[in-house]
Amino acid sequence: MILIAGPCVIESAELLDAVAERLVAINRRLGTEIIFKASFDKANRTSIASFRGPGLEKGLQMLADVREKWGLKLLTDIHESWQAAPVGEVVDVIQIPAFLCRQTDLVVAAAKTGRTVNIKKAQFLSGVDMRYPYEKACEAGAREVWLTERGNSFGYNNLVVDFRNIPDMLQIAPTVIMDCTHSVQRPGAAGGKTGGNREFVPAMARAAKAFGATGYFFEVHPDPDRGLSDAANMLALDDLEPLIESLL
Repeated sequence: MILIAGPCVIESAELLDAVAERLVAINRRLGTEIIFKASFDKANRTSIASFRGPGLEKGLQMLADVREKWGLKLLTDIHESWQAAPVGEVVDVIQIPAFLCRQTDLVVAAAKTGRTVNIKKAQFLSGVDMRYPYEKACEAGAREVWLTERGNSFGYNNLVVDFRNIPDMLQIAPTVIMDCTHSVQRPGAAGGKTGGNREFVPAMARAAKAFGATGYFFEVHPDPDRGLSDAANMLALDDLEPLIESLL
């Protein structure tokens, strides 16, 4: 089982340490290997006034510090092709954001780093449609490609998960991950920022397991309501371990 967890965005070194310390403890108790996730730049925020993160150079150094101090594997996302090479020098998994999964140059640049590439399914695509981003990455030389389900647009300001996408994507890739927190978003529905319903996160994870998901993605925060990005749908850090235990 692949497990990915961490704060939506790099807010501070103190936050990264607090989350990393807890993930290490969970790994020790449950025998898991959670991959640490945080974004150095949230380039797709709803409002220009929204917090984006420390940027590439400082953010990568902070992620490298997490690896050195806590020994965790790392995942982060990129939004532009030129970011792939420097990011690939630091992290184990490069993530392609859902909105950008059809951007050929971005997918190809990530693949050429030799790192695992995690492609999130766009809110406007079906699971079957993810064959084409997957093929782009493979043909560009990616060593390993994961696909991630994160819901589909359902009218305005809402998402719905069609769990049939998971077995459909398993026909394409051997690794299909359920993004249990972004799938409960309400995009742009909170007055210039994204809302969400974190109370549904555990159900999303368990339903995904029933449909054959091979991994789970959770954005977590010690105090989600005070988070600087995706506050409404991040899972409370204290709730992560019992949820993982139930999945195991």
